[in-house]
Formats: sequence, structure tokens, C-alpha cells
Amino acid sequence: MIRNGFLKAAIVMAALSVASVAHAQTGPTSNWIVEFGIGWDNSISGNINSSAIGSLNNQTVVILKNKYEDVYGTGLNLRFGGGYMLNDETEARVMFTFQSLDADLATLGDYGASPLYGQYSDYQSLTLDVGLRRYGRLRSNNIRPYAEGLIGIGFVDKTDVELVAPQANLRRDATDFYDQTTAFAFGANVGLMFPAGERVAFFGQLGLRWMTGMDGVDDLEGTGLESINDKSSRWTMPFLTGVRYRF
Repeated sequence: MIRNGFLKAAIVMAALSVASVAHAQTGPTSNWIVEFGIGWDNSISGNINSSAIGSLNNQTVVILKNKYEDVYGTGLNLRFGGGYMLNDETEARVMFTFQSLDADLATLGDYGASPLYGQYSDYQSLTLDVGLRRYGRLRSNNIRPYAEGLIGIGFVDKTDVELVAPQANLRRDATDFYDQTTAFAFGANVGLMFPAGERVAFFGQLGLRWMTGMDGVDDLEGTGLESINDKSSRWTMPFLTGVRYRF
């Protein structure tokens, strides 16, 4: 699903670029903009699994919560897209953000007298955001501060987890721990734009972002552990740097 979404995003961006080039032929500078950025997505809240007490195979199981950063660390993301200057201070924007994160082995809790571990599958998502950006201007130089608001929809690939308790000789796959999910997101960013010529500029920004939770699959129904995947919505603080080009 993510690969298909990424291909669709690339087609949209190619079409946007062609339209921008065509428009740019009418004058030295058009209102069309393309942008590319790379950064980190620092988690503030949200659990990849929550805590619970239940049983598997007649053994008592204690699950401790794991946050996203416990399993996936600080996520690197790629962002690309474009915009259109409605006037000198306001820009309408369409952006795509792609993430693919490797999972570390997580300590989940206890299975009877044995420690219980979980190996999650990798996290992959593609998000489409639309929004508005407002620019200001510093009196001392050409650096332009800005603020923006975005709303979007994200396509998150399914997440599996393998449960292992070595001392109890347990190995169990919780297939589709989270199903393929369409999630909603909104965020706000503030940043600074550093012109490097008439058309090119570099930027750095910091923001807050919220995304709804993933769709949990009740593969553990009847064990008392059903609630461990029902609090996966999260807040993050993305930091991003990049370059933009105005046609």
C-alpha cells in the first residue's frame, strides 16, 4: 500500500512540476513553488502498546506500555511538495511526508516466570497534508519568519508483532497487531526562510503534530490483553530543514 501511495505521490509531484514550468514561461518569476525537506519526528506522547494483565496458554501475562520512541526511536522523515503564492504573505500548500522506520526488540513484560519480548515489524506511512502559510519579514535583513497550519490524511501500513518468552519456550505471532490504517492529522509549524538568490531559499522549522490512532486487530481476544493496542494516537514535535525553489 505504501509503495502504491508513494508512486501516486510522485506522479502528482511530476504533474505539479510540469505545470509550474509551463507557468514560469510567462514571466521571470511565477507564483508556483516546489519544496523538499528532511528532518526528525520526535514523539511527545502515544503508545505503540499499552499496559494490561491477562493470560496466554493458562499463563499469567503482564504487559508494560511501550511508547513509539521505545520501539522506533526518533523517526527520520522525507517531505516533498509544492505551493502557490496567493499574495506576497500567504501561500497555499500541498505536502507529502514519507516515513519508514526500523523496529528495535522491545521488552513487553512477563509471561509466567519468563520475561516477554516483542519484535514489531517496521513502521511505514505516507501522509498528504494541505494548509496555509503566512510570512512575515524581519526589518534587519531578508530572513522571513513564517507560521503555517496543516490538516492531512495518512496511510499507515499494517504492523505485526512476534511475542517471545524464552524461558517458557513461547513464540507466538500476533499477525496484524495493527491493520492498514487511514489516519487523520493536523499540525502547526513555525520557521525561518533564508533566501539564497532570487528563486532559491533554505528553511528550518519546528512544529507540533497530532495523528489519530491505528486500527487495532483483536488477535488477542479472550486473553484479557485486548486493550494493549487501543491508545496509539500520538503527538510529535517534528523538526525539518530543506530547500525550496520558486519558478
